Parts: sequence; structure tokens; C-alpha cells
Amino acid sequence: MCGIVGYVGPKLASPILLDGLRKLEYRGYDSAGLAVHDGERVEIVRAVGKLDNLVRAIEDRKLAGTTGIGHTRWATHGRPSEANAHPHAAGDVAVVHNGIIENHLSLKRELEADGVKFASDTDTEIVAHLVDRALRKGAPSLFDAVRASLSLVKGAYALAIVSRREPDRLVVAKNDSPLVIGLGQGETLCGSDIPAVLGYTRDMIFLEDGDMAELTADGARIETVAGEKVKRPAKRINWNPLQAEKGGFKHFMLKEIFEQPRAVEDTIRGRIELEAGNVVESEMGVAPEVARRARRAYLIACGTSFHASLVGRYLIEQLARMPAQAELASEVRHREPVFEKDDLVIAVSQSGETLDTLVAVRAAREAGATVLAIANVLESAIPRASHGALYTHAGPEIGVASTKCFTTQLVAFLLLAVYLGRRRGTLDEAKAREALQALVELPREMRRALEGKDAVAEVARRFHQAPNVLFLGRGLSYPIALEGALKLKEISYAHAEGYAAGEMKHGPIALIDERMPVVVIMPRDRHFEKTLANVQEVRARDGQVIAVATEGDREVRALAQYVLEIPEAPEVVQPLLTVLPLQLLAYYAADFKGTDVDQPRNLAKTVTVE
Repeated sequence: MCGIVGYVGPKLASPILLDGLRKLEYRGYDSAGLAVHDGERVEIVRAVGKLDNLVRAIEDRKLAGTTGIGHTRWATHGRPSEANAHPHAAGDVAVVHNGIIENHLSLKRELEADGVKFASDTDTEIVAHLVDRALRKGAPSLFDAVRASLSLVKGAYALAIVSRREPDRLVVAKNDSPLVIGLGQGETLCGSDIPAVLGYTRDMIFLEDGDMAELTADGARIETVAGEKVKRPAKRINWNPLQAEKGGFKHFMLKEIFEQPRAVEDTIRGRIELEAGNVVESEMGVAPEVARRARRAYLIACGTSFHASLVGRYLIEQLARMPAQAELASEVRHREPVFEKDDLVIAVSQSGETLDTLVAVRAAREAGATVLAIANVLESAIPRASHGALYTHAGPEIGVASTKCFTTQLVAFLLLAVYLGRRRGTLDEAKAREALQALVELPREMRRALEGKDAVAEVARRFHQAPNVLFLGRGLSYPIALEGALKLKEISYAHAEGYAAGEMKHGPIALIDERMPVVVIMPRDRHFEKTLANVQEVRARDGQVIAVATEGDREVRALAQYVLEIPEAPEVVQPLLTVLPLQLLAYYAADFKGTDVDQPRNLAKTVTVE
């Protein structure tokens, strides 16, 4: 998603910053900006749209400094605007930021009580004001001011900061959001991804969580936010341009699996009012009066988006207490469905261009229903044909088999369910806050879940030649079983089938023998005991059980031959964790088989034909 680049050295900074931002264009953005220190002041230039707009704006300003920072941003709160573009400034300080400040509301209130006036809707501006305040209160350097400010901040961040007081240096910091330092000859750079700096040096330092660094032309001084001096050895990177675009991952799909925590952060940023237990109304695409009067939610989608809609149905029913049904768009458009004026029709499409879904949207509108689009591409066909849009912020997804678009759709549904519940009076503040808090903490737990990749790879190595695989789940885990089976089908070409675990006795149990791998999604939830009984039935027939379960679950360990663990989490966010080992399982199985992971046969990323 958002891109960061920074430079300090003897050369003009702005051409280098622009070049670095161009190397990050593949991640997607809708605004960009630079802050350059000319020796006397920090000049900021920002523009909405493509980098060419920023280039034209800079030509008029003729930036002459040799220290600077740059940023490309994908809007996550309100529409793209120059006010919301980075860098953000306060006093002598300019900041660019990727990530999400979890406690931004309380920090904003504290700063407003001190008389601070905010110029944007972003959480990033809070960091600028905190650092400026620390400098005004006597912090001896920008480095010290940043450290003092970060001691107050909770959340994920990659930060690059400059100050008018120190023209020959910049300060960076990292926590749960990528940031790399490039060591050149008499110059030092930083970037949120290796391609941003690879054209200037191949010697890279990879910061670890909790690190901060002061960059000068001579190199980098690194300490932890807690004040401990640390050494991070430089590594030599010998990637070609395509490897650089993939971030060093073997395939785009694997890179995108690991981008999911950041994509979730981008999708929730600016949309949660945690202390009030609310979701920002203007971000949901549904007017409050529509939310209150709607009698039914009618969810329409295809493929992976349909599986996300099945999760959405559960969430809307549980949190908003609103009747909901999910339908395949290809079926809806041909059977003369009954839409009513009090229906809230939710059309879900990653690309926003899926033809079957678009035709169903038009039919719903003609019948007088209110239509909301959930999509990843701004101003695509389905959002344009709908009354409102709730955009996910997964960024470009190159792999045909969707991963991060799916998880951000789940986030969008949880936000929407909370919003509907609060507006309809069916979800109290405490329960809403609990769900939103789980969502705020989710990226950290997703990163923990992804640390289990080696265990998943070993299971995939064991079973990648299996011709048939059965996936089982109950409740919120049932759509994840469907999605896990679809991923394995799409990229490894194995026959895989997802089933509601309660239906196992009604047919699939006949397939189970000692050669059949059975993947059971069974986190500790309200359905756990019944799902455990299904596992016992599979084992009684010599089936090979691969369980996706809550870490430390001894009951599962005693029964299943293979266990893929996820962190413990509230039920409403469990699907975003249980799907991760299934995505990895499909990926590694395909990689071991040697299939084309990113472009599987017969599939297209956007389906715009019948």
C-alpha cells in the first residue's frame, strides 16, 4: 500500500525521492508528496493523483535541498485530498508514515486540549504534533524528540521524519511495518520496500520492530525506542528488478499473503472510533436512515468474494441482528429474484468489474433496493452503479488466486456489521468496542499466525500429491473451509471440497479412508465441541486429520495427526486468522507440484464475461 522513501547526502534529494516513489508505484496510491530541507527550511509539496502531478508541482517550486522524505498514499479515511496526503507537518517537523496508530483518538484529544489544531483526517498528523511538542519542551535533538513521542504511541508504524533544526539528517522508526535502510557511498537512504532504494545501493539494513535510527550521509545510528544501542548488520542484495518487485518472495501470491496484516491496517485506518464503540459513518457508504429501516441484507458475489459474503452474513446476523442471505451473483441474475425497497443489497467484488455481480446490482436498483458495493478498486463499475461504496484497501493484487483482497473484505464486513448494529440499536457500546478492539489488535495476531509458515510447508510437503482433500468447518469456519478448498483447487489443481462439518455424515463420510487428508478448521469457539466430535469420526475411519486450531489446544493435539496453530482471538476475527494457514497450505502444495502459482491455468483475475 503506502510507500516511503528518504534520502540524505550530497545530491539533490527530490529526483532521488521521486525515482524511489516510482519504484513503489506497483503498490497502488492516489496521492503523493515530498518534504525537502533546503538548508534553511523544510518545504512540502503534495499532489492528488499520479506522480506526474507531483512532478509538475515540484517544477514550479524548484526544490533545492539534499535531505528529504517522500510518500505515496492510498486514501483510507475520506477521499484523496491534498490535506490528507503525506508528508504531514507541525511546527518545524514533517512526517511520513505507514501503519496505524491504535491510540490516536486519545492522543488527539490530549493534543487538542493543549490547543493543537489539526489540518487533516489522518492519524499520522498526531505523530508530527507529538514530535513538535517534544522539541518545544526541550528535547535536545530530533532523535530524542521522536523517542519521547513514540513512548506514547501504540500501534504499527514505519516513520521517516525531518526537522528544520537539523538539515543534515532524518530519523526513522519501525514497528510492525516494513522499513529498510540503504547504505550508499557518502549517502544514506530509506524505503518501505527494497525497490525504492535498490537503484542507489545494494547494501541494506533491515530494521527490527522497536528500532529507530538517525540517518546522515555517513550512515545510520540505530537504537531501540527504549534507548538500547543495537547493531544491525548490513546485507548485500543481489536481486534483479522482478525479484525486487516481489520483495524477495518467490511468487507474488506469497508476498501478498504476508502483506495481509498491513492491508488490514490500511482498511481499518481512520474508520474506527474505538472509545465510543463506533465506526465512522462517512466511510460505510450507507446512510444512517437506510441502516435503520433496512429489513434484510442481501449479499451478492462470486468465487472468493462469495465466501467473504458468507462470513459477512454471519457477522450481520450476529452483530446487527438483521436477516441476511448470501447468493451467487451468477444464480441471482438468471432467476428473477425478489428485491424489495427496504432491502440493503451488498455487492462484493475485488475488481469492482465482475459482470455477473454488476448485472445483479442493476436488477436490484431497478427494483428499488439500496445497493452498497464492497470493492478494492476506486470508481470501478460496480461502485459507480451502486448507491454507495465501502472500499477495501488491499492494494494491487497480482496473484490470480485472491488472498489479501479476501481478508480485507472480511474486515469491511465486520466494520459494516458493527455500524449496522449500532445504528439499529441492536449492538451496545461495550460489545461494539470489544469487536473493534479485536480488529485493531488483529494485524499483530496475523503476523504471529504467519510465523507458522514452516509448519504449514511441512504439511504441504507431506500431502501435496493427494488427489482429493476434504475441508470441514462450522459457523464462521464453514466459509473458511470453502475458501481453503478453493485456493487448493485454483493453484495446485487438486480436487478439494469444502463442507459444513455438520453435513459430514450426509455424504462426505463415505470418502474417508487412510488416504484422505481432512482439513478441519476448529478454533476455540461456540462450535468447538461438535467439531471435535467430527474429528473423532474421521479418525475412527483412519482419515488423516490436519487441524487448524487455537495454539496450545491439547484436545486437538491428542486427536489430530497434524496441527496448524493460530493465536487465540475473539470469535468475530477468527476467520481472518484461520484462513492464513490454508492460504499457505495451498501455496506450498502448488509450489512443490511446480504449477504456475501466480497465473494458474484457465483463470483470470477479473471475470467480465459470462
